[in-house]
Amino acid sequence: MFIFTVPQNHCAVIEMFGKPVDVKKSGLNFHIPFLQKIKRVNWLETHTDGKYIQLSEQLLDTTPRSCVTKDNATLEVSCIIRWRIVDAKQALYEVENLHRAIRELVLNELRALIGNRNLDELLSSRSQLSEKVVQAISTTTARWGIIVNSVEIQELSADSKTQEAMLKQMEAERVSRAIALEAEGKSRAVRLAAEAEKDAAIMRAAGTKEAMRLIAEAEADYVAKLAATIGVEGATQALLNRQALDGYKTISANPADKVYLPSGLPAMVNIKD
Repeated sequence: MFIFTVPQNHCAVIEMFGKPVDVKKSGLNFHIPFLQKIKRVNWLETHTDGKYIQLSEQLLDTTPRSCVTKDNATLEVSCIIRWRIVDAKQALYEVENLHRAIRELVLNELRALIGNRNLDELLSSRSQLSEKVVQAISTTTARWGIIVNSVEIQELSADSKTQEAMLKQMEAERVSRAIALEAEGKSRAVRLAAEAEKDAAIMRAAGTKEAMRLIAEAEADYVAKLAATIGVEGATQALLNRQALDGYKTISANPADKVYLPSGLPAMVNIKD
């Protein structure tokens, strides 16, 4: 039959004398009988006996591949590859088995990238690792007439010894964080207590200052009133008498049986009202 129909999102490569001469898109098509034929591609995601090449996005699963990290940890890695064909001729003639070539290319690049990184870095940056794989293989996939849209790491598991070491490391990190948090709490409590004591000292000093100011104002007011009543000299003598009385009060507070007063204490002066 020289008349054929290509399904939606597929194409067919026409050969003449073993060479590609045309690419038929979806819809009704024809070719020259006996001289031309449709290239069969049994290794691709195909439709109706492997004659048509799928152009929409396709998925490829990979088997787990053993890899060794920079810090000598053994990992098993597998992924899902999302890709599509953009040039059917290149996909057919530039590589022998496209599916196997894509799997091997991605897994080899993953193994190379994993070998240059530590285990902790790999476990915390899967998305970055996937992006680097896509960038690294873009030149080769372009030569094959395909585009790899994404490489999703499906499994990244370690062996039993590595998992045991990881658990010990996680436990040590938890203990370290707990100790650090406890120390930080104690330090914060000390800082808060010091700040509270500082604020209290400032408040006490402010209170003492205010009290001294009020006492000074009261003394000045008392002296002013006294001077207005008995004159400046009388007010001065009254203040001296008051200071002498305060001194007697301090001396008489001695718990001993006898109190000795020093000679030369100022005599009390009678001040009339």
